[in-house]
Amino acid sequence: MRADYRAMNPDVFRTLASIKKMTGTIEPDLQALVEVRVSQINGCAFCVDSHSNEARRAGVSQQRLDCLCVWEESELFDDRENAALAWAEVLTDVANSGAPDEYYDALSEFFTEEEIVDLTIIISMMNTWNRIGVGFGKKPIVRD
Repeated sequence: MRADYRAMNPDVFRTLASIKKMTGTIEPDLQALVEVRVSQINGCAFCVDSHSNEARRAGVSQQRLDCLCVWEESELFDDRENAALAWAEVLTDVANSGAPDEYYDALSEFFTEEEIVDLTIIISMMNTWNRIGVGFGKKPIVRD
């Protein structure tokens, strides 16, 4: 069993959790979609489960969640969502992608600068949580 990270440094984890409350310019359904997609890429089962539930509570259909891993092929996401998901993917793989201007420019068609900052923070924080979840072996709780 790996360390109980929340017990070891609770102040840091309360602070990390509070950041989500500061990114209010991005609507909850899009935020959840981005969080699920980043978690899928990073292989964090706990976060995929948790944020899929958030997405459903925010009104995202099961079909859209089912097709999120192939969002570019599905035609279930609008241009704004596509731009956000593409940005999420290039930032999650920033070591290889370098976050090209074309992805940032595509965001500018649909998001204000403040929204782009919030979206980028959401993506960055999800990558942080994924690394913590995977690193400490966090697993989803089995539900009925």
